[in-house]
Amino acid sequence: MGTEEVWGLVSAIWVVVATALVLFMTPGVAFFYGGMTRAKATLNMIMMSFAAIAVVGVVWVLWGYSMTAGSSVGGLLGNPLEMFGLSGLVASDDLVSVAFGATFAIITVALISGAIADRAKFSGWLFFSALWVTLVYCPLAFMVWGGGLLSADGVIGGAFGEAIDFAGGTVVHINAGVAALVLALLVGKRLGFGTDPAHRPHSVPLVMLGAAILWFGWFGFNAGAAGSVAEAGLIMVNTIAAPAAAMLGWLLVEKVRDGVPTSLGAASGVVAGLVAITPACANVSPLGAVLIGLIAGVLSAFAVALKYRFGYDDSLDVVGVHLVSGLWGTIALGFLALPVDGEGGGLFYGGGAGQLVAQLAATVVAIVFSGVMTLLIGLLVHKTIGLRVDREAEIAGVDLTEHAETAWEFGGLGTSGSGFTLAPMSNESIAAEVVAEDKDHDESEPVPARATEEVGQ
Repeated sequence: MGTEEVWGLVSAIWVVVATALVLFMTPGVAFFYGGMTRAKATLNMIMMSFAAIAVVGVVWVLWGYSMTAGSSVGGLLGNPLEMFGLSGLVASDDLVSVAFGATFAIITVALISGAIADRAKFSGWLFFSALWVTLVYCPLAFMVWGGGLLSADGVIGGAFGEAIDFAGGTVVHINAGVAALVLALLVGKRLGFGTDPAHRPHSVPLVMLGAAILWFGWFGFNAGAAGSVAEAGLIMVNTIAAPAAAMLGWLLVEKVRDGVPTSLGAASGVVAGLVAITPACANVSPLGAVLIGLIAGVLSAFAVALKYRFGYDDSLDVVGVHLVSGLWGTIALGFLALPVDGEGGGLFYGGGAGQLVAQLAATVVAIVFSGVMTLLIGLLVHKTIGLRVDREAEIAGVDLTEHAETAWEFGGLGTSGSGFTLAPMSNESIAAEVVAEDKDHDESEPVPARATEEVGQ
């Protein structure tokens, strides 16, 4: 076996390992989000992530992969029928890449769910997931990675330059963040948003566990497409450095602003740093990764409070963490990208403004495309199946009303706050809960801001 064949085998084995790591990230999202929501919505939150695996996994095999890798249709998407059902690929080495790509699509959909925690209708989420991955994720992935509009040969890439997005700053994080904002606005605020002290994470250890799983899996997420040992090494170091710096940045903001650093802030800072380094992991130095991570931690620590100022209920801060840090990481490449073979690079390396312009152009396209398409899909689902449960179901808890089960058993404590029984609730019990919750949601005496904050505030 020659050197080339050995390297090909090693590369294939690494992609298989990376695929498993990235798939493991979605349960990490499930735990991260499950701990951040109220106890009576824990299972629903976890189920939304697992449902993303189910729905996207099937869509990817049927037409999703073909839409991201097939022959171009106007530079917007690949031909969905060209490799429908992965026809012609059964004996191909490309199946390893097919599986790797599926895990990216899965986690992107799962990330969106955090914006509508506590109040999402599960059937509506399933329908939305299938439409969104088909009409938003797959086309944008093709535009960036499949030779579409934003590639070097595409119309936009040719006009403004090819943007760098090694592992998904635009395709995954900006895309998911914009979709999360649109859904949060469509679905509306939770009952008691901004006034109810029960809107706090019910299990910070579960959040920390989720963050740890995400960090572990992110090494596959970022380094799975590495083309050489040296490139893989740089990516691995940057995937350590950026989230570490972001955690410190977030904790510094908390210490200065609130007087204490929190475990929740540490977990959120790690995720912000991972998001920010995603597009840049193979294209910046370790010092650049530290700078990107530090600024991401600071920016997201402030950004998560914007929902209270502007009145949108992004329940678990998908916008504040994924959109904001995704934007920063993508744009930062315009300043910090390393030259390739002595050419190009960001402003700080003498590469001029070309890369910055390319990054900004890709960012604008991703925001507009994701925003408009998500709005259309969201309106369709909202007007047909529905995206939000009714008031009584939200008060009783979506675990109980959507799945007829609960995450935790605290006998006799009812369904308010963080405790509830496993027995089905009668209409009279639900009515009593509605009355109790209405009293809790009296906005004439707002809860102090600290009591309502959910992520490292």
